[in-house]
Parts: sequence; C-alpha cells; structure tokens
Amino acid sequence: MADDVLLDAARQCVLAVGVRRTTLAEIARTAQISRMTVYRRFPDVRSVLAALMTREFSGLLRRAGQAGDGAPHTRERIVRIAVASISALSADPLFRTLLDVDPELVLPYIVERLGGTQKFSEQVLRSLLEAGHQDGSVRRADLPAQVRSILLVVQSFAFSLRPATADLDEAALLAEFRHLVDAALRP
Repeated sequence: MADDVLLDAARQCVLAVGVRRTTLAEIARTAQISRMTVYRRFPDVRSVLAALMTREFSGLLRRAGQAGDGAPHTRERIVRIAVASISALSADPLFRTLLDVDPELVLPYIVERLGGTQKFSEQVLRSLLEAGHQDGSVRRADLPAQVRSILLVVQSFAFSLRPATADLDEAALLAEFRHLVDAALRP
C-alpha cells in the first residue's frame, strides 16, 4: 500500500475534524483499509500526521518555488518565492485548519524546534542564497544565520497573515514584505 493513500485519508480526516481529533482508526476507515495495515507503516497517529504535514507543506513550497522562474537575478527569485510561499500557505486548507482548530500544535515549531518542512525550507533557501552570493545579487553574510533569518521572517508572515490582514489590505502588507526581504538581501 502506498503511503499516499494513507496520507490522503489522513488529510481528509484532519480537514473534517482537526488534528487532535483525527484517529488512526478513522484514517484506516477513510482509506478503506485495516488498522493493522496502517500500523505496519506508521506506529501511531502522530507519525502519520507528521508525514502528512511534511508531504503537504513541502510540496506546497516546491510549487511556490516556481514563482521565481524568470526572475532577473537570484535576489528577486528569493523575494518572489517568499511571497508565493506565504500566499500559498495562508490559503492552504490544511494549514488554515491547523491554525484555526489546533493552533497549539504549531507552537513547538515556533518556540522549541524546527520541523521537517522548516528544514526543507532552509535547504532551499541555502542553495538560493549561495546562488545569490555567486551572482552578486545577495549581500554576503554568515550563511546559516542569513538562511535562518529569512526563514523566520517568512514563517512569521505565513502564520500571521490572516489576522494581520483583518484590518489591513493583504496586497499592501505583502508589498511591504517584498520590500523588507529585498532590502535585507540587497548588497
């Protein structure tokens, strides 16, 4: 059985009831397989949900990476990808459900540790920043600190975009974000 079948079922369950109320039994029922089949691949519901979040959000960020195609230089590519990532994450139903129904589950990834999607994002950012250093469009700095700084800025906008735009135009806020990232990376 392919993991995608289980993860697709888990996604349906999370969208229906949230992360905390999703059970292994419900995932198995939704996937139309036995619980033992699920247990053979994943030891518990937490590991299924972690795999789901990594698959979904990493895939979403890969697709957002296409927004950088055709940029005149790497700095502009980074800016375009960052804006597209924030827009895609904030509009994603799974991300919205996580923040709306189970926001406390996000807190460890903000204050305790980096998750798989954050690590994936840092790998992408690292290669982009290295390319920007090479083509001269990105200010040279301590690479790990520069990568982490950009990740933290993007992450804060992604988590807060909806409440931040309750009384402010989203396009105006994203334009300011675009300026912020561009200015931070400009040589």
